[in-house]
Amino acid sequence: MVVSIQRGPETALRSFDPTTKTLTLSVQLPEPTATFQLLIQLALLTQNDLLDTTLDFARFQSPAARDIAKLGLANYYAGAALMPYAPFLESAHLLRHDLERMAGEFGASIEQVAHRLSTLQRNGNKGVPFFFVRVDQAGTITKRHSATSLQFARFGGACPLWNVHRAFETPGQFLRQMAETPDGKRYFCLARDVTKTGGAWGAPVRRYAIGLGCEMRHSGSLIYADGLDTSASASFEPIGISCRICERRNCHQRSVPPLERNLKVDPDLRGVLPYQVS
Repeated sequence: MVVSIQRGPETALRSFDPTTKTLTLSVQLPEPTATFQLLIQLALLTQNDLLDTTLDFARFQSPAARDIAKLGLANYYAGAALMPYAPFLESAHLLRHDLERMAGEFGASIEQVAHRLSTLQRNGNKGVPFFFVRVDQAGTITKRHSATSLQFARFGGACPLWNVHRAFETPGQFLRQMAETPDGKRYFCLARDVTKTGGAWGAPVRRYAIGLGCEMRHSGSLIYADGLDTSASASFEPIGISCRICERRNCHQRSVPPLERNLKVDPDLRGVLPYQVS
């Protein structure tokens, strides 16, 4: 396979010509992204039979759904090739999950490292069970993966009390949060903004925020939790999954009522919300 670099802001991130077997990568790509895209194409070329065999076990309702799933598997291959399981897990333990140092060690981006950390659940050699999420500025979840009991809503935005939404206000900084969900489980949450530039003046810039977290019992394994008083109940912020399925009655950020609760409306009484959840 021949790899060429095509210049110009209008270039696709990755383009492969099967006739000439030439892979073209945009010169605007940061090195970690370029490497990742190269590995995706390598997966599609060298692991095609394995990918198709794996996909045969699923019952997709459309060819497009199968194609999307295949690309997802190729992305997983790229992440595993860039950050091999055993060395990556060892580095996570030694560096106490310092995302910036791990990114430098593996030539990856912070987002790639955070996503990879959420996949280290191999039987007999597991890492810390993390959840990983990426949201845009409207609060829409664009990536999600969880090795914890915390799951994300499939529709609608995430809880606005979650620190991942505040990451846009502090560019280039990690935000820490100790949070408690309605079921009483406590989590350590880490958030940071991610900017993907267009590579040229006037080119559109994509802005996201990523969130990485684990149950508090694992927080001692993270350098980011150093110095926090994890024993103080008042330090934990109440968060939910989404308003429609959140059971909290007095949340000041509630946007819509919970689905399976009755409401009481008193025209002579107005609190933060125009109704009370019974």
